[in-house]
Amino acid sequence: MDRAQLADFLRTRREALQPEDVGLPRGPRRRTRGLRREEAAALSGMSTDYYSRLEQQRGPQPSPPMLAAIARGLHLSLAERDHLFRIAGHNPPPRSGSDHISPGLMRIIGRLGDTPAQVINELAETLWQTPLAAALLGDETRYTGAARSTYYRWFTDPAARLIFPEEDHPRHSRFFASELRAAYSRQGTGSRAELLVERLLEVSEEFARYWSAHEIGAPRVEPKRFRHSELGEIETHCQVLLDPDQAQTLLVYTATPGSADDEKLRLLPAVGPRSTGADAGRPSSGTGQDLP
Repeated sequence: MDRAQLADFLRTRREALQPEDVGLPRGPRRRTRGLRREEAAALSGMSTDYYSRLEQQRGPQPSPPMLAAIARGLHLSLAERDHLFRIAGHNPPPRSGSDHISPGLMRIIGRLGDTPAQVINELAETLWQTPLAAALLGDETRYTGAARSTYYRWFTDPAARLIFPEEDHPRHSRFFASELRAAYSRQGTGSRAELLVERLLEVSEEFARYWSAHEIGAPRVEPKRFRHSELGEIETHCQVLLDPDQAQTLLVYTATPGSADDEKLRLLPAVGPRSTGADAGRPSSGTGQDLP
């Protein structure tokens, strides 16, 4: 670990970011060039003290998950992310199927603070959520192992279905199986998608039925309805933005302006992170060994 290089790199990347780049107000009294340390720390999901010690060459060696969080928070490119890992004493993660979110997509996310939105990869693993998405869906970034995939949780953990009306479940099952087959087709044999399919075929008869239909391009469930313990049913429309270079998808949930559903979405900040249903805090049946 090269503490001096790490500290200098973090400082220069932080100072190169402007508040507008990450959806923050500049304010009339800002004298700091670029972002403040506390802002960079918040964007990276860590304490200001921890981040500051890294810039002051006195912090501990950051772990790969912490480095990945810093790379997202500072909107680093893939080349910059790899450099960050190396000077911190770690091998960079593989670029194929990477969870790294591009700076352009991160800039879009930074402007969606008042909207439920999240980024997922080809296996429906949630890489990033806005606070309102966590309030609507639960914290989907907390899972580990195969349960990181929405597809896996859907077919193995009944709690994962509680946020959707029961009458919509068959359409979700059909869509998820179809999307996983498309991911398997793109990734091929020996891929993480193939391993996920093999595990689901072993444990879920329902998945096996949908998989045997060999359906490609099943329609997305629209409108998408959610059940909320405090706000009741919320009907949304899901806008989709694809990042083909990273094989990632930005999902943005909106409601018809002026509707009761729109008002419920506006109430989500007062409700806070979802604490019922799939995000009730009990361990998911799919946690455990991760997909390679």
